[in-house]
This record gives sequence, C-alpha cells and structure tokens, in this order.
Amino acid sequence: MYFPVAGIEVAVWIPFAAGFAVAFFCSMGGVSGANLLLPIQMSLLGFTTPAVSATNHLFNVVAIPSGVYRFIREGRMVWPLTWMVIAGTIPGVFLGVIARVQYLPDPMTFKFFAGLVLLYIGSVMVKSILKKSSPATEKNSAEYRFQEAVKKYQKDALAKGEKSSLPTTEVKKFSIYEMEYSFYGETFKINPMVIIALSSLVGIVGGIYGIGGGAIIAPVFVAMFRLPVYTIAGACLMGTFLTSLTAVVFYQVIAPFYPKLVVAPDWLLGILFGFGGMVGMYLGARAQKFVPAKVIKWLLAFILVSTALRYIIPFFLKFIS
Repeated sequence: MYFPVAGIEVAVWIPFAAGFAVAFFCSMGGVSGANLLLPIQMSLLGFTTPAVSATNHLFNVVAIPSGVYRFIREGRMVWPLTWMVIAGTIPGVFLGVIARVQYLPDPMTFKFFAGLVLLYIGSVMVKSILKKSSPATEKNSAEYRFQEAVKKYQKDALAKGEKSSLPTTEVKKFSIYEMEYSFYGETFKINPMVIIALSSLVGIVGGIYGIGGGAIIAPVFVAMFRLPVYTIAGACLMGTFLTSLTAVVFYQVIAPFYPKLVVAPDWLLGILFGFGGMVGMYLGARAQKFVPAKVIKWLLAFILVSTALRYIIPFFLKFIS
C-alpha cells in the first residue's frame, strides 16, 4: 500500500505489527514505544521528513488510551503525578515542535547532546538495578509486596467462587510544594515544582523527536525518585497522550506556513501504527502486574541506553566518514 504523505510503499500489516510489538512491551514501564517506532519509520521504511515526528505523535494519540484505561481500572493511576507531568510537558512540546521545524531539520548536534543525557540516566538506572539490597529490605518494599499480592490474586482467581482485589494507590497530600502518596503501606514524597520543571525539558525533547517523553520521564521517576514502577506507568502514558495530542494538532496547524516541508502527519500510516499499538498497549498494561519489577526496570534501561546510542553513534560516524 502506498502512503503519499510519507512517500513510502509498505504492506498494511507491517505498521500494525510494529505498533503492537513496541506498545505491548513498552507500556509495562509507562512508555508508549514511540521512541522505538521512530527508527523503524526512518531507517526501515524510509520516512525521513519532519512529518515523521508528527506521525509518531499520532501513533501515541491512537494507541495510549486503551492502556490508560486499564491502569485506571486497576486503581494504579496517581492523578496528581499525571497533572504534574502534563503541566510541564505541554508547554515544552510547543517549543520542541517549533525547534524541530524551524531550526533542526537535521538535528545531529542536539541528538548527540540528548544522547549523552539519556545515557547518563540509563547508567543511573542500571546502577540502581544492580545495587544489592538486604533480603529484609527487599521484602519490605512496596514492589515486592505487590508481586506477592499478585501471586495470591492469581491463586484466588483460580479457586472456585473466590476472588480478591488488589489494593490501589492512595494520594495523602497534594500541594504546589509537596505531593505524597502510598502504595502497599509505603509512602512516597516528591516536589511538584521539580517534576514540572523536569517535564518541561522532556516536553521540548519530545516535541523535537516525535516522542511523548515517557521514555525519558518514566526511567527518571524509577531511578532518581525511587517511585514504584507499578505506580508511574499510567501517569507517564497519560502525560504522553496529551502532549502528543497537542503536538499533532500543532503540526497540522503550522503545516501551511511551511509549504516547502512535509510537516503534517501521515494520518493513514499513523492510525495503522496506532491500531496495533492500541491492542498492544491494553494487553501490556493488563500483563504488567504479572511481570517482576526488575524485568520492567531492565526494559526501561534498555530503551534508554539503546536510544542514547542511536543518537550518539551517528555523531561520531559523521566525522569518521
């Protein structure tokens, strides 16, 4: 099938399958998979105009709601955290879109800088995963107790006439200066202003490269703020959805002002990617509670490091060649 905006010809099942695969695995960590979908579009399919960023955002818009719905249904959406992410990323994404179209049609240097930042965050996350804690400390953690509760939940579900529900997150305090919530008896505190400022930077990078920012903000929450991965996924996905929706609209609106560039999204291609992502996102969000936290953290670390290397290596290859 030919996609005129992207200028490529590809079988219909390929975008659907690609969207499903990245969304299923990445949604468990609060990441849509758009950062992995971007190189698929650019390197494998040959879609390289600025419109690829807009199309990547469109994938997020179509795919994410099913995963968010699942996290809401299971009571693992920390809404104040969601609003913080949105408050920072939406203004940032406007700046990122303008920078992408106006100043960075081939942003090699900025990619290199962004790659170094991602590599640093990835290294911090790997270090935190490899850090050994005492058995007593590990067993007292909210993530460990959640995994144990899930095992009991599975056993009860198999028993006839017996069903148990898993405890949900509970917000205890929320102001402009402090947010506090509990999860399985453990309390977590964060500074909203810090989260909003950090989210603004993530929004700028996301607007430039066509990702909602979940691939950056989710690992930061886990590695630097030590928040349980089971509680941040829904908030990160919701933030990614709204920032991507903003970006798609903005790209479409400014397209007439850049007649020499292909700026607006390829709607058909983006929707095909999104339909696959919608199925994968829902199933990934549903399966998350059955996957050990350490496995999800390794997945996030892999996404971070692989994305960083994809930005850094071409910078050096440019000088070698």
